[in-house]
Amino acid sequence: MSTPDTPAIRALADTGIDFDVTVHGPVRSLEEAAEARGLEPRQILKTLVVRRAEGEYLLVLVPGDREISWPKLRALLGVSRLSMPDKDVARDVTGYERGTITPFGATPDPATGRPWPVIADALIVSREGPVSIGGGAHGVAATLDTQQLVEVLDARIADVTEPLAPRG
Repeated sequence: MSTPDTPAIRALADTGIDFDVTVHGPVRSLEEAAEARGLEPRQILKTLVVRRAEGEYLLVLVPGDREISWPKLRALLGVSRLSMPDKDVARDVTGYERGTITPFGATPDPATGRPWPVIADALIVSREGPVSIGGGAHGVAATLDTQQLVEVLDARIADVTEPLAPRG
């Protein structure tokens, strides 16, 4: 099977870092995504779009087994309010629909022409093994070295997550 041609995969290739592309069918859970990619749920990264102010966004990389800690993220950024945009705004900001969002190949900030800032949770770099990030289309992912990921994205590393809240 050939490698899918998405803006994310092209952007990743342009970085020169090593990565493997996984193409899988629809998944309904973190566990299914991890199984399809041959990884642990903690190695799957979610890219979340956060609105800091009007027209100002950032991307937060969160391990699959964690969620954003809003108090930690607000304290890090020195703001009293943050929010997550709805799916249409997230698509407009990144060029990707929810479930496919990745910093790689995302639409840049129109005010600066530069990529949106990226914050990577500290657990991403402290845990062993590679990570998998969205490949810009449903069922497409890229697995790569954690250190290379944060370096090429110029990601700010900080403790910004907490364990997932129990569902029920």
